[in-house]
Amino acid sequence: MALNVIGTGFGRTGTDSMREALTILGFGPCHHMFEVLSAPDQKRQWRALAQGAAPDWEQLFAGYVSCVDWPSAAYWPELIKAYPEARVILTWRTAESWWESFSKTILPGILGSTDPESLGRTVIERRVFDGHMAERDHAIAAYEANVAAVKAMVAPERLLIYRLGDGWPPLCAHLGVPVPDLPFPERNKTESFAAKVADLEAAANSRAPR
Repeated sequence: MALNVIGTGFGRTGTDSMREALTILGFGPCHHMFEVLSAPDQKRQWRALAQGAAPDWEQLFAGYVSCVDWPSAAYWPELIKAYPEARVILTWRTAESWWESFSKTILPGILGSTDPESLGRTVIERRVFDGHMAERDHAIAAYEANVAAVKAMVAPERLLIYRLGDGWPPLCAHLGVPVPDLPFPERNKTESFAAKVADLEAAANSRAPR
């Protein structure tokens, strides 16, 4: 099974809503950081990649049809080459509104971790933000650089820039599927983020080998 859709947007750009939308449209299961947090084997494989293992994309995405959010969004240049037929979606919001959300959700979660080899530390803090994710101006510059890189590297006919609130029509047109008779998903709001992450990690720990 190959990836049909690749998300290139940072976390907190509506990626969980996009995950649900892609699933509704038939492009699921969709890989997302929540999938990694809830599955010890996924966590092990992505940690190995972050620590220098050669990528085995087929294994990392076994069973998945699409991917959004980190950790996969940190590797999108490699993924768009590995899956040249996949459609690409850049979930987007203004840099300032992204920072406002990121700084209240993902950032404190990573800074509060005591695990130096967590994906938050290895992929998000080090790979994406070069060790400076807590510095507002640096983080916003990294966000804007990612947007610019996607626009420069992905052919326009392959890319959808999906702005928060765009709804079904542009997404369905990009993927060549009908618009469903359902509201567009609205998931993972700021106030519920920490609780959801904690629940997923607790569930994963309960399944991990002792």
